[in-house]
Amino acid sequence: MGSSPVPDGAARRIAQIRLCRRTKSYLRISAGAWRTKKKPPRADHGMVFPGVQKSTWSYDQEAKAWYFHRFYDFQPDLNTSHPEVQAEILKIMGFWIQLGVSGFRMDAVPFVIATKGPKVGKPKEQYDMLRFFREFLQWRQGDCIVLAEANVLPETDLEYFGADGDRMHMMFNFQVNQNLFYALASADARPLIQAMKATKPRPATAQWGMFLRNHDELDLGRLSERQRQQVFAAFAPDPEMQLYERGIRRRLAPMFDGDRRRLELAYSLMFTLPGTPVLRYGDELGMGDDLKLPERDCARTPMQWSNEPHGGFTKSDKPQIPVISSGPYGFEHINAAIQRRHPDSQLNWTERIIRMRKEVPEVGWGNFTVIPSRDPAVLVMRYDWRNNWVLFVHNLDAKPREVTFSVGLEKEHAEQGRLLVNLLGEEHSRADKNGKHRLVIEAYGYRWFRVGGLDYLLRRSDIDQPAS
Repeated sequence: MGSSPVPDGAARRIAQIRLCRRTKSYLRISAGAWRTKKKPPRADHGMVFPGVQKSTWSYDQEAKAWYFHRFYDFQPDLNTSHPEVQAEILKIMGFWIQLGVSGFRMDAVPFVIATKGPKVGKPKEQYDMLRFFREFLQWRQGDCIVLAEANVLPETDLEYFGADGDRMHMMFNFQVNQNLFYALASADARPLIQAMKATKPRPATAQWGMFLRNHDELDLGRLSERQRQQVFAAFAPDPEMQLYERGIRRRLAPMFDGDRRRLELAYSLMFTLPGTPVLRYGDELGMGDDLKLPERDCARTPMQWSNEPHGGFTKSDKPQIPVISSGPYGFEHINAAIQRRHPDSQLNWTERIIRMRKEVPEVGWGNFTVIPSRDPAVLVMRYDWRNNWVLFVHNLDAKPREVTFSVGLEKEHAEQGRLLVNLLGEEHSRADKNGKHRLVIEAYGYRWFRVGGLDYLLRRSDIDQPAS
């Protein structure tokens, strides 16, 4: 997948917009949001990067005008409402499709589709623009997808997916992501359960992207102040680890102090959440961060392939961002080549869990049910699809937990619910005479079960029907 042409890649627009101002072309002037006389009011509102960004409007000496930039001043916004600007965006997408990309990650979608300009007080989202992009991609390449980054409230999710699934194919689930980290920090799964239920409605042809870390800071802006401070205390206690008054700029492994138990728990949760797992490069190795680098760059260091110079990432003597070369996360110790040779490495564990995730299609295709565990630190979830079921148990606490539960299948399938086959180990579970399973889960432990045994392929609903 590639990155969409808006808003990424905007650094070169300054020169283009200066040219546009000189030519006085209506189209080109409309390509940016401009104000010629004076700095607009409220120019110090709506900054995406508080503490770093001072304004959303900057003055260009050559163009002799103020221009709008939701992000940094070298990323001027385009007036995406203009039809010919939209046409140019489609041309760029078409170019990359022709070169072979399978889809696009569209950054900051709410800002892309918002109205812009000096006279715009409250921006309005133009959701039909998403359908316009989608239709173009479907005609050009039917299996091309758009993965949207839209950190919005659950009640607006369907506006981005489209009620009929005709807008964005996939969206990163920020609501679940933020509550997932709160659950890991507090050993309380209840807010995570609420977030999953709040984001459950979606078109059948759309899907959530479930993730732990992405290329930006870990945004905690949707949590309450109390929750956010609890996550900071657990994973980013020093101010230099925090960013933009709302997020954490660390990689995943340092957030957990390199503790494999906690890392495996976090990834087991991600792979069993209702959606498509999205894994960030280097996290399969447990790569670290370099807090000496500014802002988000600390977690954007090069991939550590081997113990060759620069981690095998480049032959250049002057890389733009240096590889981590010292400490416990240095490339000499953490790299793909070393971990491939060790069966118990994090890389090989991740490969095994990905293979097992492919053997439980119920997670991607089925419906989930949260099973009452009577313990906020223990999350029990069941997925149902085509008369097959899988069940997952996660202990969020640093102490072992005992949990008793019923699988909760309908009466005609209750017998299958008496047996839980462990997919990751030898510890299977049989229900007692009351149909209850009793498990003791170790600190930060997890279990993946198939309900009713391993003959599930013979019980698929589409082959259960008698021949006519």
